[in-house]
Amino acid sequence: MQSMSEMWVADLGPVAYRDALALQEALRSARQQDQIPDTLLLLEHDPAVYTRGRRSQPGELTMGEAFYAARGIEIIETKRGGRVTYHGPGQLVGYPIVATGDVVAYVRLLERSLIAALEQVGIGARARADEGPDYTGVWVEDRKIASIGVHVSQAVTTHGFALNVERCALEPFGWIVACGLPDVTMTCVHAEGADASLAHCGELAAASLAGALGHETVPVTRATLERAATPAAVRL
Repeated sequence: MQSMSEMWVADLGPVAYRDALALQEALRSARQQDQIPDTLLLLEHDPAVYTRGRRSQPGELTMGEAFYAARGIEIIETKRGGRVTYHGPGQLVGYPIVATGDVVAYVRLLERSLIAALEQVGIGARARADEGPDYTGVWVEDRKIASIGVHVSQAVTTHGFALNVERCALEPFGWIVACGLPDVTMTCVHAEGADASLAHCGELAAASLAGALGHETVPVTRATLERAATPAAVRL
């Protein structure tokens, strides 16, 4: 068993959504059994998807399924909190598989961690949770730069955050009612004037989250995750 003062961090690159979901579920089982420490998966989703959270409502996919299918964007139902959102190339996705006893406090911790990471690339961001559940996430003034939606089972989390880094990540948000907010303006790291790569943003987010949880980051490989995943290895 690994020391629980560690947080494993795996930079997986592009991963299909369903493959990442299967890996999360397997690692969650391992974490519930204390076979692994708290773990963070960093990746991009490719091909792009729209995901519907538990609070999604009819009418949020405004263009119709044929429109999205023509652009190669699948629509997937998920167990995470929140409403409909987009995942695709140019966006940093973080899936922490961590033990928590308070899901609301954990979501606030994710917000603070991303705000601290963005500050290091010169972006002043804030949380707006006091304005209602649809405002969960991270904002630059009134523009949303990061979405958060989590699921907790037996005190271990899956799903997590999506930080828009490159401008190419923004257009598909305009084809939906993003996060249940009809008038929301989405932004990204590059649009806010910071020339930071996906990899650098991932390093900053991982260090910030690990520090907030009282951990030190330990890089691990995809193969390490596959060996740790239970009950059977998950192949990406």
